[in-house]
Parts: sequence; structure tokens; C-alpha cells
Amino acid sequence: MKLSLDYPDFKAYVSRQLDHFFPDSQSFPEKDYANVFDLAVDRTAYCFQHVTLAAYHRNGETHLNHLHSDQYAVFLWFLANTVWRETQNAAVANKLFCLNKALHGVSCMYDTNLPDIFLLLHAVGTVLGKAEYGDFFVAAHGCTVGAHHGKYPRIGKGVAMLTGSSIIGDCTVGSRVSLGINAVVYRKDIADDTVVYLGSDGQHGYKKTAKCWAQQLFNVVL
Repeated sequence: MKLSLDYPDFKAYVSRQLDHFFPDSQSFPEKDYANVFDLAVDRTAYCFQHVTLAAYHRNGETHLNHLHSDQYAVFLWFLANTVWRETQNAAVANKLFCLNKALHGVSCMYDTNLPDIFLLLHAVGTVLGKAEYGDFFVAAHGCTVGAHHGKYPRIGKGVAMLTGSSIIGDCTVGSRVSLGINAVVYRKDIADDTVVYLGSDGQHGYKKTAKCWAQQLFNVVL
């Protein structure tokens, strides 16, 4: 994957951000940092290679731009999650979580099981709780996935959440489901290949669809 900065500069850029925002004494050993950084870059590359959006590729090569906020938000989550999985260093993982929240308004803990392939669109105000997520998940700005009485949703493959939509509580949202603007799924199972929308009367509607909204964002058949 092509990085927008030379590899050492990109790695140092993230370190300087952490030191600037969180100037405490809880440093991360360089040997550990180099390893988890490489793994996070590889995980981001695998995710982005499935994306159709032009900004994610340059001259036929998958691209990560530190100044493309949606891309950088996804990378920071992968980095935080990789730090936690590989080293259990809660201090650094929390710093990366807080950095993502400060820069992009993304609230998704480092121990959340996001899928290998997902997209954040415009990112701001996104809250992703510890649900079960399928690959090719998409969340636009202002989306929420959360629990009710400690029970989280189960979300299938190719689910897309448009602006302001929410999935809350104990429910199963099937594969290739698309939630329209401000639509809410609250403790309600949704079948595969369904569009959930909020009508002008304030009531929710449900209709079957042959092609999910997420399909336009990924280069494999969902």
C-alpha cells in the first residue's frame, strides 16, 4: 500500500500526535510500536483494496492518506485494535481511541470487533458499540450502534447505515440491509436484502431490494 508520507515519517507523525495530545510518561517501546504499526498498515491495506472510491487508490495502488480524515480514522482504529490484540497495552490503545475521537468524532473502542473490511463516511459523530459486525459494513456520520440492557445487535454482511441512523439492542440485522437517513432499528430483527427508511409521516417503512446501498462502495459481489 502507498502511504501519503514516507513510511518512517508516517509512523513518526502518529507518534508526534499522541505525544502532543497526551504528553504523559506512558511511552510505547519502539520495537512493539514498529511491529503493531506494520500490522495495522497491512490490515488497512486489506480493507481498502476492496473499496471502489477513487480516493482509496492512486496509479493502480491502494492508498492511505493521513490528510483524508475518513481513511485516517479507519487506520487509527486498526492501529488501536492491533495494539490491544498484540500487546494488551491499554494506555496506548486508549490514547489512540481518544485521538480518533478528538480528530474525527469517532467513538469505537479498541476492543470492539469491527470486521476486516468496513468504511466510515464523513465519520463525525459515529458511535460503534461492541456488536457483532459482518464484513463490508458502512457507517456514515451521526450513526450509532449500541446496547439496550447490555444486549448488542448482530449485524450481517454488507450492512450500510446512512446519516443519523441507529441500530440498538438485541436484534439481528440481516445481510445487505440498508438503513436510510435517520432510520432506527430498535430491538427488531431485519431480514436480508431490506431497506429500512423513515417516511415523511415519521413512521418506518421496510422494502425488499435487489441491490444494497453498500454494493456501490466495494468491488466484490455482496
